[in-house]
Amino acid sequence: MNVSAADLSSLVASHDIVSLGIAADEARRARHGTRTTFVRVADVDATPGSAIAIPPAAGEIRIVGPTATKAEVLQRIGEVSAQAAGKPVSGYSLADLEVLAAQEHMTLRDLLEQSRAAGLELVAEAHFDRLRDPRRSIEEVNIAGMRLARLTIHQLPTSDIESLYKQIAALQYEVGVIQSFAPLPRKLNPAIPTTGFDDVKRVALARLFLEEVPSIQVDWSLYGPKLAQVALTVGANDVDAVSPLDDLLEGRRRAPLEEIRRNIRAAGLDPIERDGRFDLIQTS
Repeated sequence: MNVSAADLSSLVASHDIVSLGIAADEARRARHGTRTTFVRVADVDATPGSAIAIPPAAGEIRIVGPTATKAEVLQRIGEVSAQAAGKPVSGYSLADLEVLAAQEHMTLRDLLEQSRAAGLELVAEAHFDRLRDPRRSIEEVNIAGMRLARLTIHQLPTSDIESLYKQIAALQYEVGVIQSFAPLPRKLNPAIPTTGFDDVKRVALARLFLEEVPSIQVDWSLYGPKLAQVALTVGANDVDAVSPLDDLLEGRRRAPLEEIRRNIRAAGLDPIERDGRFDLIQTS
């Protein structure tokens, strides 16, 4: 679905969330049909030497936590990748890696290449609003032979969503490698109050503005099943960070796998599990 620049500006200014949601859903279905992907992620602490637990159901192993030194980062990547058994290993924020490279007096590319050699396959996220040079840093990920798992927003830097999304659209035009964008901020900005209405509008506008970004993503663990389900009806097509733990204590229908499938189907869509590489996982 092609929406003119004038129509997009009108939708940004409009309070008609129904019309906006319909337009975004049409754009989403034109690209993906009813197919909706999700990934089960096992978080592993970034501290070297700490315990590593990888549930068999995990489709991505994600190293989470602050970076300290290059030596510690490379050590931890090696520890995790040694136990990954072929599962994709992601980790760290690209903005944090920028800072670490500067602290270690090395280029970002060198740090990424060494991380890749140690076993890191994907940079877990790139906060668009925290990167010093988004185009150059994302290109360095690609040149180093790695992939960027998702472009994110750390904390909304502005209430001007139209301007922000135009910048991201221009970035994708330049780099062409952004696979998914998660438009909802990881951290709330007290200077820019947000509501459920704002969140839904942000997701819908992301789908309409970012025609060249394949997937619009919502974080299951951060925003919860209810908002995730609504987001899927207004443009989102991918769900991140579903628990890989097959906890059946509350019954099979409350287990994470069945809950995500049920929520996607309730939105009139078809759930398909993927891994961190965006390869589909065949289930019986």
